[in-house]
Amino acid sequence: MRLVIGSDHAGWALKGAVIDHLKALGHDVVDVGSYDDKPVDFPDVARKVAGKITAGEVERGIMVCGTGVGASIAANKMKGIRAAVCHDVHSAHQSVEHDDVNVMCIGAQIVGPWLAKDLISSFLAAEFSTDEDFRRRVAKLHEMDAEG
Repeated sequence: MRLVIGSDHAGWALKGAVIDHLKALGHDVVDVGSYDDKPVDFPDVARKVAGKITAGEVERGIMVCGTGVGASIAANKMKGIRAAVCHDVHSAHQSVEHDDVNVMCIGAQIVGPWLAKDLISSFLAAEFSTDEDFRRRVAKLHEMDAEG
């Protein structure tokens, strides 16, 4: 799978372990920053992550910030993005299966590298359900997106 990853300064150290894990799983990774611990605004990174997804350059994205919350808020401001904070394996896969989430946000101050790897593996293995209820609900999210 082709993926995009981004982080702010609070998440950049964990991002390195995440990229290594993604590559070990055989995924192609586009890194849109940040590249060091110098302060950067997470909305700017979220815009880059979202842009790669909505342009069809990648299938899904991962954002790493301090808690995952700011990244999720920023990513969800972008049309076509459904982002979720996932700090447990169940949410990581169910967010895709039920809600067709295309950006997983994790907090480097909340999870360490070992849990991040489990979360990412679960997120990437998940597929959007064919269940009519979930499809109907996500279609309503698309309608809300179109309303602006």
